[in-house]
Amino acid sequence: MTDDELRAEVEAWLAEHWRGLPAHHESFGRDPRSAWLAEVRDAGWAVPRWPTDRWGRGLSNDQAKIVERAFAAAGAPGAGQDRTNLWANTALAHATEGFRGQIVPQLLAGEVGMCLLYSEPGAGSDLAAIRTRADKVDGGWRVTGQKVWTSGAAVADYGMLIARTDWDVPKHRGISFFFLPMKQPGVEVRPLRQITDEAHFSEVFITEAFVPDDHLLGPLNGGWGVLQTALAYERSVMGDAARGPRSGAGGPKGDYSLLGLAREAGRIDDPVVRQQVAQAIAWRALNRLNTARAKAELAQGTSSPIMSLGKLAMSRILHEEARVRTLLLGAESLLQGPDHPRAEDANFLTLNAYFTSIGGGTDQIQRNIIGERVLDLPREPEVDRTLPFREVRAG
Repeated sequence: MTDDELRAEVEAWLAEHWRGLPAHHESFGRDPRSAWLAEVRDAGWAVPRWPTDRWGRGLSNDQAKIVERAFAAAGAPGAGQDRTNLWANTALAHATEGFRGQIVPQLLAGEVGMCLLYSEPGAGSDLAAIRTRADKVDGGWRVTGQKVWTSGAAVADYGMLIARTDWDVPKHRGISFFFLPMKQPGVEVRPLRQITDEAHFSEVFITEAFVPDDHLLGPLNGGWGVLQTALAYERSVMGDAARGPRSGAGGPKGDYSLLGLAREAGRIDDPVVRQQVAQAIAWRALNRLNTARAKAELAQGTSSPIMSLGKLAMSRILHEEARVRTLLLGAESLLQGPDHPRAEDANFLTLNAYFTSIGGGTDQIQRNIIGERVLDLPREPEVDRTLPFREVRAG
């Protein structure tokens, strides 16, 4: 199929099927757009780069971009999930054949809610130090432990879980990766109140929860490699974009941009302001290009340290844009509440910027990854890296 033929096909399909959607609200559970997403999946547009026997169309990267541009032009969601859906991409690469056939179609249509069960109170930056355990029983595994900073846990159907299955090997080699069913006895979710006065995060207490054998992803005790695939997609998404203002005001034309705020504040002709706004815009443009390059080089089921560049850059961008917003508002930024939506937005974005600095691996972790795997600098000392995990000291 030529590019023109493909473009004509996807545009004709959209003209026939796309009728718009109600306003979409942020949700970690079942996607309210799932009926539409199922249509996109069944037509092969959701994952156009995937093979035809794997819900895709077997297109090249360049032709897949034609599909994505057509959907974007129509304002239709759902295409390009072969680059952005961390749940489906991880399951496609590592799930058993039977479970893959069940879960991947549901993930592409947003029919199941998902969360990430990685971090623990004693294993945040050093994820390989996890102490949640999975013990083998008939037909599956019994999981006991505690996870924290879990987005969407209260509404999730499954959690992508890392747990220790071998305590007699070094810490990176005794970890396995599971899809843990969340709606079962033994899984308790307690919301955590954030600095933004929201509660997207939770701590999760797991006591003898059951996970079936076929919910193991990748080889037993080989979960660290599966985790790297999942983290690469997560960092890719976090490097692409971040939450915007939440007030819903947005000025007369809904312009939330720094440029729009500078115009509204009457400071668009201030050379210092213009330079700082231009710098922030330039950083976003550069980060988009770098993230696009990293995604183009990312093969299915692999990870890339280049994704850490995008995530670290987005963290810097968000903190810098929050600073410039505060500069533009001046003393008004001290105000708060619905009567002062611009200040409300600036303060929210200032606080929420720390989400990207911490979630998906802290800024410091991203710098370590970039230094060691991109710049080939010496590794940091890690005295417990080769010890059997049961001999590792813990506070």
